[in-house]
Amino acid sequence: MTAPAPVVRKGRKGAGLTLRDVARLAGVAPITASRALNTPDAVSETVLKKVRDAVERTGYVPNLLAGGLASKKSRLVAAVVPTIVGPIFLETVQSLTEALADAGYQLMLGQSGYENSREDALLEAIIGRRPDGVVLTGIMRSPESRKRLLASGIPVVETWDLTPTPIDMLVGFSHERIGVAVAQHLHAAGRRRVAVIAGVDERSRRRARSFSDEAVRLGMAVAGRTEVPQCMVPAPTTLGSGRTGLADLLGQDGAIDGVFCSSDILAMGVMIEAQVRGIAIPSQLAVMGFGDLSFSRDLHPQLTTVRIDGTGIGKAAARFIIERAEGREVPERVHDIGFTIIERQSV
Repeated sequence: MTAPAPVVRKGRKGAGLTLRDVARLAGVAPITASRALNTPDAVSETVLKKVRDAVERTGYVPNLLAGGLASKKSRLVAAVVPTIVGPIFLETVQSLTEALADAGYQLMLGQSGYENSREDALLEAIIGRRPDGVVLTGIMRSPESRKRLLASGIPVVETWDLTPTPIDMLVGFSHERIGVAVAQHLHAAGRRRVAVIAGVDERSRRRARSFSDEAVRLGMAVAGRTEVPQCMVPAPTTLGSGRTGLADLLGQDGAIDGVFCSSDILAMGVMIEAQVRGIAIPSQLAVMGFGDLSFSRDLHPQLTTVRIDGTGIGKAAARFIIERAEGREVPERVHDIGFTIIERQSV
């Protein structure tokens, strides 16, 4: 079998394969090749086959940026998450990806980090590429990035938090209300000396603070103290952080009978350390997590935790972006998705 003749690339040095090369190999005009790739219904089956055969033989990939400049659409949506190591945001990313793909958009994922966040530099690079939308994890705290996003005119959805002053659109929940609800749940379960282990990220800190304030109000702290024992650990959190966190808390107050953890990973670490120390759960120590990760119901005892509808967040964020990208208005731009306490066996 004779190999196809190589396509000769003309033009400036270093130029890649172009649409003209594909058109020449297919024996059609460049504008016809463009129609075959972008609006196949506008050409005959014969022409379409010639162009597709040429694309397959050459490995040509259409220049989406050039097409995006012409149509003012990139068909790309950028999402920024603090970490891809922890599983807490996976549901949101997965549902966001699927919902966007169903509408013909692709997701570009960026990792900003927690402490010493790279968010400003990352967003500057993203805005420069003019995506059709940006989905942020959490509320934009940087004045500079907020100003850039507002000036860009790109649709923005902030997620996993609530604020009365979103940049554009928002899908999230109140971390403060979660802290209050968890303290009340432990109090209703008969716990009177509680503590908290939390990651150092800003959202975890707010859950921990509101938990502590409500616990003090309910009389679940040592008399005279204005907060319950706390242990702050690096983010993203780990099993090891949960183990050392419980050891630290017991050093602060050996009478602790309930612990709220800012992640299910931390809670599992606490449960392992309690088992090693011979502390029975829940009779001696109640443990609550956050996230309702897939393993939480498979622990022994099963973990009581706070469930966030990550799938719902991703779908709603995608819907907001698509509506705006297609030129339609989003009448209700703030959606409080709420949370649910999942009662199992660890409390």
